[in-house]
Amino acid sequence: MDRDQVKRIVVVGGVAAGTSAAAKARRNDETAEITIYDMDRDISYSGCGLPYFISGIVPSLDVLVPRDAAYFWNQYRIDVKVRHEVLAIDPDAKKVRVRNLEDGSEFVDRYDTLVLATGANPVILPLPGAEKAHVFTLKNPSDAAAIKDYLDKNAPRTAVVIGSGFIGLEMVESLTEAGLAVQLVEKLPAVCPFLDPDMAPYLQEYLEAKGIAIYTGRTAVSIDDRTVALDDGTELDADLVLVAVGIRPNVKLAESAGVSIGKTGAIAVNEYMRTNIPHIYACGDCAESYSNVVCKVIYRPLGSTANKTGRIAGDAITGGDLSFRGISGTGIFRVFEMSVAATGLSEQEARDDGFDVLISHNIKPDKPEYFGGREMVIKSIADRQSGRLLGVQIVGYEGVDKRIDVFVTAIAGRLAAADLFHLDLAYAPPFSTTKDPVMYSGMILENALNRGREVITADTLAQLDNPVIVDVRQSGQYAAGHVEDAVSMPLEALRDSWHEEDMDRPVVTYCNKGASGNAAQNVLINRGCKQVYCLSGGHRQYQHTVKARNKKQD
Repeated sequence: MDRDQVKRIVVVGGVAAGTSAAAKARRNDETAEITIYDMDRDISYSGCGLPYFISGIVPSLDVLVPRDAAYFWNQYRIDVKVRHEVLAIDPDAKKVRVRNLEDGSEFVDRYDTLVLATGANPVILPLPGAEKAHVFTLKNPSDAAAIKDYLDKNAPRTAVVIGSGFIGLEMVESLTEAGLAVQLVEKLPAVCPFLDPDMAPYLQEYLEAKGIAIYTGRTAVSIDDRTVALDDGTELDADLVLVAVGIRPNVKLAESAGVSIGKTGAIAVNEYMRTNIPHIYACGDCAESYSNVVCKVIYRPLGSTANKTGRIAGDAITGGDLSFRGISGTGIFRVFEMSVAATGLSEQEARDDGFDVLISHNIKPDKPEYFGGREMVIKSIADRQSGRLLGVQIVGYEGVDKRIDVFVTAIAGRLAAADLFHLDLAYAPPFSTTKDPVMYSGMILENALNRGREVITADTLAQLDNPVIVDVRQSGQYAAGHVEDAVSMPLEALRDSWHEEDMDRPVVTYCNKGASGNAAQNVLINRGCKQVYCLSGGHRQYQHTVKARNKKQD
């Protein structure tokens, strides 16, 4: 074949999306010339595994960087050029200008198809002292190696982590495991913006029990050699500082070439990863995604999505028909033994999108207690009008991953909340309870949507007019703490204690976690009460919601 007729594919960026695009293109087309340019020394690495190298769980960075340039040439005949920066794109001439970062030389390369997989960069706080040698961000293996080297050579005793997203919280664990006293700073009222405010207190209490000092609603204003100053005057000891306040899509190169940037700040693409400029595609963390929950553009950068969109781009540029079906915005992380996961819309997002939402909190063990089961808290968000599941958040220990994946599948398939009960989920005592927590969530939602067994959150409770609030726990539990203005009527005595004159008032029943509160709700409805609610998640969830509300007000 004449060399001028060979299709030339140039990929800018060689981590998850870029290498996936190149590999898929090669699988479809054996004749194309494929070149990847990347500024870094390492390619195709597991960025999500970097915190675990710092903690020592992953023994070597080599495990996280399993493929190098030689691998891609030997396996795929893909030419990977590391330490090469693409400086500019000429879309009309279909050329790129490239700088070799090792010797400073520049050259021009041509392309028939260009794939932008430039990823995202950590947000750098404009703080005095942010440039100091003991201040780090964590994006790539070089960053991880620098942090590990600093730990080994300087033996720091204290650390401040600024930001409580995935990386920040995983690094809280890593630095604690490395023997440092760790302090966490988050500018929002609650830790982990990934979670709704009424779920975040479960995580915060757990971290505090692990010895982590947490400063929410605070902002770092300066970094000194051994301290971090906060906006309220607090000074925190800090031999090491990690800044993890989020990432921004790296779109500078694309923007300079006239590629359209979407409203999220990432590159706008269609379902085939095409940009507005012919023969230029974008994928991974630099590109927008599409929500399959509400059918609109979103930006949710994750390694799983980067691999997926890279594969779709590689297929599209070689004549394939793969298209991007969107994401639910699913994420999961672990900090120490606790797992946190979410998918779909948050409560606020659902309200902002105009849904009439139904909220439930389900507190159940992941498997029987006699098999070591530990409680997980599942918050479900459903649409009252359609009955469709919109979002789920889970805080727990074991089994969180498999439950969130079931919910993801239900949301992607647009199942009704009532369908969850009918799923034929795997059961045996080492793995689950006979009615899985997923099924329980479906039962709660279906009872509320279709059977008049309404659940009510602590926030909605405050809006009721002159309700009767009934605590059906034992009297000792009531005495230890109860919902304001609640009366004590233990479940076994409820039928005899109920006052008939209260039939027409709104009634709210609750127990510790929800099951007995629902039983009391059934009793009162069957006795003729007109308006009976069960407090979602019981007294346990009520306490966490009130705690979150107070933090927000502070």
